[in-house]
Amino acid sequence: MDTLMYYICYPLGYVMKWCWELLGNYGLAIILFTLCTKIILLPISVWVHKNSIKMVTIQPDINFIKAKYYGDRDRIAEEETALYKKIGYSPFASVVPLLLQLLLLSAVVYIVKQPLTSILHISGETVEALAKGFGLEEGDQLGIIRMIQSGAEPDASLSVAISQIKSFNLSFVGFSLGAEPYKVWGIYTLVPVIAGASSLLLCWVQNAINVLQAEQSKLNKYGMTVLSVGISLSLGFFVYSGVALYWIASNLFAIVQQLILNVAINPKKYVDYGKLEESRTALADIERLGESKNDEKAKENAKREKTDYKRFFKIVNKHFVIYSERSGFYKYYEALINSLLKKSNITIHYITNDPDDAVFELAKSNAKIKPYYIGQKKLITLMMKMDADIVAMTTPDLDNFYIKRSLVRKDVEYIYVPHDMMSVHMGFRKASLDHFDTIFCTGEHVAREVRKTEEVYSLPQKTLVKFGYPLEEKLEKAYEDMDKTPHDKKEILIAPSWQEDNLLDSCVDKLIEQLMCDENHITVRPHPEYVKRYPEKIKLMTHKYAGVPEEKLSFELDFTTNKSIYSSDLLITDWSAIAYEFCFSTKKPVLFVNTKMKVENPEWEKIGYTPSEIYLRDKVGVALEKSELDKTKAVADELMASGEKYKEKITALLHEHLYSYGSGGEEGAKYILSRLSEIQKKKKDS
Repeated sequence: MDTLMYYICYPLGYVMKWCWELLGNYGLAIILFTLCTKIILLPISVWVHKNSIKMVTIQPDINFIKAKYYGDRDRIAEEETALYKKIGYSPFASVVPLLLQLLLLSAVVYIVKQPLTSILHISGETVEALAKGFGLEEGDQLGIIRMIQSGAEPDASLSVAISQIKSFNLSFVGFSLGAEPYKVWGIYTLVPVIAGASSLLLCWVQNAINVLQAEQSKLNKYGMTVLSVGISLSLGFFVYSGVALYWIASNLFAIVQQLILNVAINPKKYVDYGKLEESRTALADIERLGESKNDEKAKENAKREKTDYKRFFKIVNKHFVIYSERSGFYKYYEALINSLLKKSNITIHYITNDPDDAVFELAKSNAKIKPYYIGQKKLITLMMKMDADIVAMTTPDLDNFYIKRSLVRKDVEYIYVPHDMMSVHMGFRKASLDHFDTIFCTGEHVAREVRKTEEVYSLPQKTLVKFGYPLEEKLEKAYEDMDKTPHDKKEILIAPSWQEDNLLDSCVDKLIEQLMCDENHITVRPHPEYVKRYPEKIKLMTHKYAGVPEEKLSFELDFTTNKSIYSSDLLITDWSAIAYEFCFSTKKPVLFVNTKMKVENPEWEKIGYTPSEIYLRDKVGVALEKSELDKTKAVADELMASGEKYKEKITALLHEHLYSYGSGGEEGAKYILSRLSEIQKKKKDS
C-alpha cells in the first residue's frame, strides 16, 4: 500500500511543489492544489453530471416499473437492469467521485504528513539522517521541520536540505498546517467547525441544485447531510490542519463546479419533470394502498386484516375463491354465487379490499360465504401464497402489476369474470387477459377477440365459457318493475365518462343550450370518479347554472341510486359503458357524442375487429361529432319519438350481443363445478 501511495503521491507532490513555489505560501498552495485537482478531474465530473441527468431522465420509467411490479423485487430489479442497459446508464457512476475523493484525501494526508519527500523532494536517506540526528522517529518529517525552524542543526553536511526546510513555512492565517487539532485544542477547535460548516453548505446546495440529489427523498437528503457533516467534523478534528484545509477548499470548489455544470449542461433541457411527477403519483398511489386518514379506523382495520389473513390460510383445501376490489363489485358475482349455492354445497371464500363491503352482512345469513377483509398491500402477499383450486376475479392485468399468480401452487386456475359488456382488446391494456386460464365471455365479440389475440401474439389457448352478463338481466328486471308513470316533461340524462375530453370538459354547455326548453327536463349526472377527482370543477359548474330553475335543469351528485338513469327518456353520453346498460335495460336509444376515444391498448387494430363500443353506437342510437352539436335538439327529439322502432331493434341486439341471456350465471356455475370435480378426481388419482 505504501508503494502504491508513493506512486500516486509522487506526481501530486510535484503539483503541490509547483503551487507552493508559485505562491510562496503553503496554505494558498493547498487551496490552488485543490483547484488543480478539480480541473484535472473535470472530465469525470462532467461524465458523472451527465450520468446523473440520465438517471433522473429515466426515473419516471423506474417509478412506473416499481408501480407495475409492486411487491415483486426480482422482477423490478430485472426490469431496471434492462432499462439501464438500454440507455447505457451505469448505476455505479455515483461511486466514482467518492472513490476519487477518498484517494485524493489519502494522498493529501500522505503529502501533508511527509512534505519533505513529497513536496521538497529531499531524499529518503537525508530525511532519515535528519530524524536520527534529532532523535526523532523515522518518518517524522513534521517533527524535523519544527526542530530546524526552531534553530536546531544536527549536521552541517546537510545544510542544503536544512536551508530548504527553513524556507518551508507551515503557518497559514495563524494556524500551523502540520498541527492535529485533537492534540493541541485551543483555537484549533475552529478547524473541525469550519470543515463541518463547509460540508453542511455543500449538502444544502447539492440538495437544491444537483439534478440527482434534488430528487432524493427527504430522509435520504437529511441522512447524507448528517453523515457528511459528521465525517467532516471527525476529519477536521483528527487529521492535520493542512488536510482539513484541503477538505474545506474541496467542498467550496465543488459548489462552484456544480453551479457551472448546471449552466453548461442544464438538466431542465433533458428531464421531463411533468412525467416525473406523474410517475411519482402513480408509485405513491400504490404505496398508499390500504392507508386510512382515520387512525383509529386504520388500527381497527389493520387488526381485522391480520386476523382474516391468518384465518384464510388456516383453512386447507380451499376450492373456490373470489377476489373483489370493493363493495360495489359484488353485483358482478351475485348471479354466479347464487347459482353455485343453489347447485352445490361449495364454500365460497370471498376476499375484498373494502372493510365495509356489503358481503360481510350477506355472509351472516349464509354460512357458505366466507368473507375476508384484505387491504390492497396485504393482498399482494396473499395472492402470491394463494393455495386454492380456482380463483375468480373481475380485475384484469393479472401478473402484469401487483396482483400475481400464485408462487406456491402453479396449478391454480384463474378465471376472468366480466364487469361490463364491451370488447376487451381496446378498452383494456395490452396483455391484460394473457395470464388468465379461463375467460367468462359476455358474448361472441369477446370470444373472437381473445382467440385472435392468441393467434397474433402466439399465446396458448384459454378456456372460453359462454357466460353472458347476468347483471344486465337483473337491471332489465329492475326496470320492468319500476313505476313507469309518464313524466310531465321529457327526461334527458347527460351522463358522461370521466376520461380525457369527456362531455363535462368539452361540450356540456353546448348540450344544455341546445336541449333546454319547456318540454324537457335535463339531469346532469357526472361520473362518480370525476366528482372525486375534480370537486372544484363540479362546484364551478353548479354555480354557473345556479339561476336555472330545477324543473329545467338539475345536477345529480348522489350516486346511491340509479333511478334517474332508468327513468330517463334519453341518455346522452360520450364513451361511458352506462350507455349499453341503459339501452339494453330500457330498450330506449342513446345519443352519443364522439369525444376523444379512450384507448388503453395502442395495438388494438392488430386484432382486426372493430370494438363493440364503436360498432354498437349506430345500432342503439345516433353518434354526433362535436362539430355537429347544433343538431342536438333535432336528433334528440327524433330519437325520443322513435322509441318503438328502437325497442324492437335493441331487444334483438341484446340477445345477439350477449351469451346465455336469461340463464342467470348458470353457465359459469356449471363450468366451475365441473372443473372442481375434475381437480378432485385428479388429486385422488395422484
